[in-house]
Amino acid sequence: MLSPNNISYEEFVHAIDELYDEVIIYDNNYKIIYVNNACERHYGMTKEEMIGCSFYDFADEYWSSSVLPYVYKSKKAVKQKQETKLGAKILTIAIPILDDNGEIKYVAMSVRDDIPDNEIQNLFFLEDIGSRSNKKLESQLIYNSNIMEKVVALADHIVDADLTCLITGESGVGKTLIGKYIHENSNRKENPFVHINCAAISKDLFESELYGYIGGSFTGANEKGKKGLAAEANKGTLFLDEISELPYKMQAKLLQFIQDKKFYPVGGTKPIEVDTRIITATNKDLKKMVEMGSFREDLYYRLNVFELNIPPIRQRKDDILVLCDFYLNKYNQKYNKTHRFSDEVKNIFLNYSWKGNIRELSHVVERLVVVNKDVVIRPWHLPKHLYELPVKNNYIDIDGGTTLDELMESYEKDIIKKAYEEYQSTRKISKKLGISQSKASRLYRKYIKGESI
Repeated sequence: MLSPNNISYEEFVHAIDELYDEVIIYDNNYKIIYVNNACERHYGMTKEEMIGCSFYDFADEYWSSSVLPYVYKSKKAVKQKQETKLGAKILTIAIPILDDNGEIKYVAMSVRDDIPDNEIQNLFFLEDIGSRSNKKLESQLIYNSNIMEKVVALADHIVDADLTCLITGESGVGKTLIGKYIHENSNRKENPFVHINCAAISKDLFESELYGYIGGSFTGANEKGKKGLAAEANKGTLFLDEISELPYKMQAKLLQFIQDKKFYPVGGTKPIEVDTRIITATNKDLKKMVEMGSFREDLYYRLNVFELNIPPIRQRKDDILVLCDFYLNKYNQKYNKTHRFSDEVKNIFLNYSWKGNIRELSHVVERLVVVNKDVVIRPWHLPKHLYELPVKNNYIDIDGGTTLDELMESYEKDIIKKAYEEYQSTRKISKKLGISQSKASRLYRKYIKGESI
């Protein structure tokens, strides 16, 4: 069907889908009937996932406040500044479309990335309803995977439990962020979160940095003495990053401090009592270090009362694109750019191994935002190291008398086992793999339950 300007309906929708600004349309009862592709950059959700859903499916999680309830009530065109879960600062303009009886038929929204205040003032004909929520989104903990949902759920269980916690995981997975999350959601949140990188402090100075010292206690010491970082964390949380690098002679003193909540400053004769929670993090295998004699066994068990392991992002692919959009929003705002990723680039991101995890991803996105002149970031803009050929862990022997059907069945089994390990339900497996619920159930019974089908 062609319009008077000879553009088909399909071409028109495709053009709207490709707009940089978000366009979203609701019916007269909070139901999303259209949204373009920009929603993925703002919320980490595809248009297919959002269309047909209710406003209330997203209201409490994906943006700080919303104009929609006010528009339904007032039937006025309004504007409002907001912040999304992925850190995008946006300006929403909402226009009610009324029927012949003056009732709302649709609400059409134009959602723009943050614009200067002087440009907003030019929209003087729109009512500015401001922020109607004090809700602060946890914009730093960005995830969409079941694996990370379980990690955060475990963290929630211990936020107010005054026990030591060991956070493990590869470099760059976000161990410090989880440590801060525990602190900021605990009953200690009004007090300091003191971060110490054990690898960044000289072994000779570590004790004086951690516990402080009395004036004149050693050559070069300040005459007035110095308060240690452990004392700075009183009533709060002491986060010891890269705990595997703690000097061996300090390990016994740290153990005593954890047990007694007291320490002696360098050169001091009176103990200082401190009420602090201790959280540690490492990318090393501490148990293996214990076996090798480079880490104290008693300290290991004292630190590892509760362990949280954060998987690398190559094992939680559902987080990759939402993290990319989060950092794209962040660096677009920082450098005043309007870049977006092509679908081909997103596919490359999904299949890259990200050995540096979130830290590497953040650096790659920042580099792309800074150096590119084109608005759309395409494959040829990417650093060469992002192009990787997929390598299977298992060698497939086609000379071993195995038929193609048997090889395919073995591969199918591996896929279903991995999918069930991550999603734990046939409904989610069917959605993720693009198969019917009945087929997902049949494959589950065959490969997980071991039933004859």
